[in-house]
Amino acid sequence: MAYRLATRFRNRGEPMDDLRQVAAMGLVKAVDRFDPVHGKAFEVYAIPTVTGELKRHFRDHTWDVHVPRRVQDLRNQVRLSQRDLSQRSGAHVPTPADVAADTGLSVEDVNLGMQAMGSYSAISLDAEPAGFDGGTSLADRLGSRDRALETVLERESVKPGLRELPERERTILYLRYFRDMSQASIGQRLGISQMHVSRLLRQSCERLRTDTLPTAA
Repeated sequence: MAYRLATRFRNRGEPMDDLRQVAAMGLVKAVDRFDPVHGKAFEVYAIPTVTGELKRHFRDHTWDVHVPRRVQDLRNQVRLSQRDLSQRSGAHVPTPADVAADTGLSVEDVNLGMQAMGSYSAISLDAEPAGFDGGTSLADRLGSRDRALETVLERESVKPGLRELPERERTILYLRYFRDMSQASIGQRLGISQMHVSRLLRQSCERLRTDTLPTAA
């Protein structure tokens, strides 16, 4: 009986051996909970128990992306309605409004159920995106970490401190780090010694570092 019930759920992506094992677990639960005092035949109690165990298996263990129970139920309602409406109308593809009218759901819930259809099984990163040819995979189109974002944060953090520096120190920092000029060349341009340039650079960097780093609580 349990194996026969498991057969009803074949062709849903789960191996039959796994379905039979789940059905057997449901049968064990039915045996443990069955009370003959109520006067019902064992099969009357066992069949819904085993069937419920199989349905719970699909609900809780076969989704690649976990979604709430309510959304899973919406997905099942929408899927069945789309299938029935397609069979009735032939080539016509049911719209969300058609499904809403057929099921009594709101259009928002229908759209939510349709979105959940893509959560049951995930697409491999080696798969080719829809509409693309030439062997491009989804993995090839994934973005990577943009290290320039850290630079943006650092520059924005240091700007207030830069505004507080004297104009000469700001000029030295600009020539050294943005124009890549040597300390000797900066000294010649500003009419000061290389040692003076080095000292001003060190003082300016220490001041900016102190102003930028958070103080310990």
